[in-house]
Amino acid sequence: MIYKVMYQTKASEVPVREKTEALYIEAQDERDVRRKLAADNYNIEFIQPLTGAHLEYEQSRPDFKLENK
Repeated sequence: MIYKVMYQTKASEVPVREKTEALYIEAQDERDVRRKLAADNYNIEFIQPLTGAHLEYEQSRPDFKLENK
């Protein structure tokens, strides 16, 4: 399954909406997503599973890039 992860690049800073970034990653479940991203020290705000029309929409966007972790 593909997940969209909303995160801040520095876990030590207070989250600011304007600095929120997104990445896309393939994983078994949310726990697997967190395990794969643990070494990056991101402040993960939200993990959203993508399916159906929502996944198709995200894939059509120019900034869609699936992370290889």
